[in-house]
Amino acid sequence: MDLYATFNFEAFPVVVVAFTGHKATEENFQKYLDDLYEAYDKALPFAYLFDAERAAMPGLRYQKMQADWLKANDGLMKKYCQGTAYHIPNAIIRTALKGIFALQQQPVPYKVAGDFESAMEWCRGIARPQP
Repeated sequence: MDLYATFNFEAFPVVVVAFTGHKATEENFQKYLDDLYEAYDKALPFAYLFDAERAAMPGLRYQKMQADWLKANDGLMKKYCQGTAYHIPNAIIRTALKGIFALQQQPVPYKVAGDFESAMEWCRGIARPQP
């Protein structure tokens, strides 16, 4: 199975989710959604940085799956996720994100950035590590 996204915890409390460019399938997109829980399993405040530089355009089915995940995990996100940044240099992918948010509002603060460093800087400013 080609992964839809990889997860990097090296900069925790910032978790970088990098989309691989592989087309979404039922299997790899569900794995991506399941893997989103790993950061929450730490039960610590964190921020997600979604790096969509190599992202493939997700079909409407997968946009709805993402929106449903946001809706189902609203409380969990509000408890632990301090915010999400999106590194999206591609205008078409930014449009897909707007489509997801039209289906389900983002429950935590977010920023859309055209470059990775701006997205990381925002995440570092919003994520509050535990003492």
